[in-house]
Amino acid sequence: MRQFSSDIAFTPAVKSIQTAKGSRKNYSRMEMGGGWKTTVTPELAAYLAELDMFYLGTANAEGQPYIQYRGGPPGFLKVIDEKTLGFADFAGNRQYITLGNLSENPRAFLFLMDYAHSRRIKVWGTAVVVENDRAILEQLQDESYPGKVERAIVFTIEAWDVNCPQHIHKRFAQRQIAPVIEQLQQRIQELGRQVVALESPASTNK
Repeated sequence: MRQFSSDIAFTPAVKSIQTAKGSRKNYSRMEMGGGWKTTVTPELAAYLAELDMFYLGTANAEGQPYIQYRGGPPGFLKVIDEKTLGFADFAGNRQYITLGNLSENPRAFLFLMDYAHSRRIKVWGTAVVVENDRAILEQLQDESYPGKVERAIVFTIEAWDVNCPQHIHKRFAQRQIAPVIEQLQQRIQELGRQVVALESPASTNK
């Protein structure tokens, strides 16, 4: 039984190193102040609604870790209830490493990156693969996205934490930069028309 939600990551070994490195007092105050969240808050729900990618971490029975990029339309990692997230599992390269890992070790980890705003959220919990539940599959699929849905992965939250923005390089999705590029292209066309007008005979004879 964990005393604090952060104990899922702050094991005795971690706390020992925190003590040696001088950060344990700060984290102890965080723990006494309530610690990490364990349910979906409105802030987390809003963050997920804009997210179009994340990283999913699993491990096999021997503890060998594996991390996988997951992408989809914005909001494809959906809130099922205050303790549960889920997403449609699209057809891929058919290695099935994640599925194999989860079949023998349900522990999983979500690393949620928002590169554009230098934000990251870490989520600890467990995950299960759902193959034949039509209600769940329909709830998680997005008709506007062309990926073929083969199954769903449902994630139960044990704890989550917001990381500091240090050292996060800015990166932008195509959907984020497309409006800016369109504005620039329109401006270039407008300037081009102005140049043509200035170089026309009617303009030079004035």
